[in-house]
Amino acid sequence: MNQDFVEKLMAMRPAKLRTIALAAADDIDALRAVCRARDMGFANAILCGDENKIKSMAMASDLDISGFEIVHCADDVSAAMCAVGLVRDGRADILMKGLVHTADILRAVLNRESGIRGDGILSHVAIMYSPTYDRTLFLTDIAMVMYPDLETKVGLINNAVNFARHMGVDIPRVAPLCAVETLNPKMPATVDAAALQEMNARGEIKNCIISGPIAFDIAVSRRAADKKGITGPITGNADILLFHNIEAGNNTIKAMVQFGDWIFGGLVLGARAPIVLNSRSDSDVSKLYSICCACMM
Repeated sequence: MNQDFVEKLMAMRPAKLRTIALAAADDIDALRAVCRARDMGFANAILCGDENKIKSMAMASDLDISGFEIVHCADDVSAAMCAVGLVRDGRADILMKGLVHTADILRAVLNRESGIRGDGILSHVAIMYSPTYDRTLFLTDIAMVMYPDLETKVGLINNAVNFARHMGVDIPRVAPLCAVETLNPKMPATVDAAALQEMNARGEIKNCIISGPIAFDIAVSRRAADKKGITGPITGNADILLFHNIEAGNNTIKAMVQFGDWIFGGLVLGARAPIVLNSRSDSDVSKLYSICCACMM
């Protein structure tokens, strides 16, 4: 990590340590991330999973986990249920996915009797930071909600706005992304975008500014907006990018990571606690960033 990013993270440090419940903790990148979060003053952790595997993995990688409580679980499903239970019982503030399938941990979260589901929609919000541009963007939904209808998009916006406000953006600017900037009845994304803008104007979606339809380049680049002669409350300064479907969002974020210097973090929101649900292929830096963001919630 470069020094500027480390300083950005340190500025997010909470007033008191949070506690992470790590499900299936025999995940070396997740272990590195929670150890780094502890060393930076963000969080302690309770490790749920196979105790022997966790200790062997930590020893092989020279990670000090002696201060972490370990709850031995026979399998990954049990580890997911254990971690969710720790959050439900108030022993942990953040749920984190280790080496367990996403479906298994979400099943434990959504269990009507023992889970931690909230009142609204469960959705994923990615937070992207570029050291080059010194810019942060929030993207939704790139991982969970596949094909949101208009009502679902309202829930996605509400979760993303709540996240952005916790991260210091008082009135986030929301861009419902489309291929064009004009309403076209044959393009459902533009119809939804126009409706969301109207709902925002009527006060039905609060604490943000929504402007759409709007294309990606106009949302993030003032230069592009000026060249096209497009004006509006969101021209180059969007904070939240709302995608019409999961393919658009997922491929956009992967392109930003693979071909740019964007650092990825992400949370699942809408449960009774933030959920760090990175992919198993994500780096320990990505997981650390997600933890730091979760500590802001």
